[in-house]
Amino acid sequence: MYEQAPLELIRGDSHDVRASVIWLHGLGADGYDFAPVVDMLNLAQVRFILPHAPSMAVTRNNGYVMPAWYDLYAPSESQPEDLAGITRSEGYLNSLIDNEIKRGIASDKIVLAGFSQGGAIALHTATRYPKKLAGVLALSTYLPLKSTLAKQAHTANLATPIFMAHGRTDDIISLDRALASRLCLQETGFAVQWHEYAMAHSVCAEEINDIRLFLTELFQQDLLE
Repeated sequence: MYEQAPLELIRGDSHDVRASVIWLHGLGADGYDFAPVVDMLNLAQVRFILPHAPSMAVTRNNGYVMPAWYDLYAPSESQPEDLAGITRSEGYLNSLIDNEIKRGIASDKIVLAGFSQGGAIALHTATRYPKKLAGVLALSTYLPLKSTLAKQAHTANLATPIFMAHGRTDDIISLDRALASRLCLQETGFAVQWHEYAMAHSVCAEEINDIRLFLTELFQQDLLE
């Protein structure tokens, strides 16, 4: 199903890579969507892995076929969620993590990142992953399957810092929904760093700078060139 290999971006010599960031795009995009942001981060010694979601018919978009990490049924949070699709994408993300470990990157030097639907998969996977991760970037997103978190959460990443950011005027995923997700994560014991920006469903320069600082601190080395 995942026919296209992820895009990989590295500044400098690939032999000097000491950390990895696996970054999932949003609905309807692809792995190239955040390549410009990676360039703006200007981080050395980090391998950025930008996978491509498979194409599928998205129910909420009248069955239109587009890249998606899982199906969406309705904009309301009270509607059923695509458990099978979310679980499938979780398994794929786990395989990308495992591949980085095989390449010599310790799990606690791996960050899971994602925007919108990709951020939902990053959050879902990180909170259940059985090994310590370096951190999570959850951008303009929400926590899917909230009702299962308390039962399925793994203690390995309770202290793993989660950078959760949202636009105050987001009309795709409401600020209230993101705040409810933050509360659920915190009540389960996860360490959330909350950031709000004067933007809609997008990224902004201030956010990118904050992400750079977050990643540099996580990896505990001077990654800025």
